[in-house]
Amino acid sequence: MAARTEGRAAPGGAATGAVSAPKGAWWNDANVRAVLYQILTVLVILGIGWYLVSNTLANLAQRNIATGFGFLDREAGMPIGEHLISYTPASSYGRAYLVGMLNTIFVSAIGIVLATILGTIVGVARLSSNWLIAKLASVYVEVIRNIPLLLQLFVWYGVLLALPPARQSLSPLPGIFLSQRGLYFPVLYEHPVHAVMLILLVLGVVLTVVVHRWGKRRQALTGKPFPMLGPALGLIFGLPLIAWAIAGAPFDPNVPAMKGFNFQGGASVTPEFVALLLGLVTYTAAFIAETVRAGILAVPRGQWEAARAVGMSETRILRLIVLPQALRVIVPPTTSQYLNLTKNSSLAVGIAYPDLVSVGYTMINQTGQAVEGIAMIMAVYLTLSLLIAAFMNWYNKRIALKER
Repeated sequence: MAARTEGRAAPGGAATGAVSAPKGAWWNDANVRAVLYQILTVLVILGIGWYLVSNTLANLAQRNIATGFGFLDREAGMPIGEHLISYTPASSYGRAYLVGMLNTIFVSAIGIVLATILGTIVGVARLSSNWLIAKLASVYVEVIRNIPLLLQLFVWYGVLLALPPARQSLSPLPGIFLSQRGLYFPVLYEHPVHAVMLILLVLGVVLTVVVHRWGKRRQALTGKPFPMLGPALGLIFGLPLIAWAIAGAPFDPNVPAMKGFNFQGGASVTPEFVALLLGLVTYTAAFIAETVRAGILAVPRGQWEAARAVGMSETRILRLIVLPQALRVIVPPTTSQYLNLTKNSSLAVGIAYPDLVSVGYTMINQTGQAVEGIAMIMAVYLTLSLLIAAFMNWYNKRIALKER
């Protein structure tokens, strides 16, 4: 007969019930084991990292190779032909590194904007009912995507170097000159009102976003769309123009002019920058175009037919109905293309544009501190990629469908 444990009477007369079975050993607990495994994994990773770092430092010391980042304070002694901040060969290596980093960020930011615009246009053109436009867009995508980017950079650079010399430069518009030396164009002389106009421009963009959101809420409540074109133009461009007019409408252009063997005055961009920008934009736009085309095709045809049934034009259908839904398909793969464009900018070293990699390699060759130089280059590209991915993930969540 099976043994049975009887309940005992409590001091108050109530029974205590059955005695609970003793708990097992703590190492049999699944949650405890999971934590231990994670701690063990972290310790192993830290141990491997410590071994690699200590082994590298020992090898460098054995070969009398200096370590550390103290070299960043030393004079660089290398010229950099294109820089967004003041720089001379007497500047430090840290300053030279900053110049290369800003050049990379600058060309990548402009490239992302232009590639998005061109890719969207080509992607929509591939779906055009016009046979010629659709075929031209298809040829562009198929040709550009299947030629390595570095070769395209060489082609663009060769085309720009084949332009006439400065004295025989092309002038497609008054004050604009295109030659082997680059593109020269007029700019305005600095004036205190320019800073005010820039602030008002940013303020106008912010106010436009606020008004746009208000218009969306108004349309959801009343069903009446709010016309945004007029208010947007007034806020973004009207406010800076008002400040410019109040300041006396200063307009003193600095027009480039031929003096000696080159142009003086105005502003210019080098052939290396133009070639890199053209290569990055045309190459990345071909991939974005396919993403846009796939996103539009993912929208059911019934959406088009329903919009046509209520009399909407094709342009309004695409802008108000199709593209907002296609964005949910377009954004994730487009994020990858933005990351690729930023990393592909490192190919600028092939055409002598002073980007981060070009400046970094020169710095490594002069100082001999390759580990630190490569680590700094990797850190910049990793940071840029994470920032771009974080912004695009935020935007993707913002446009995602919300379940009720």
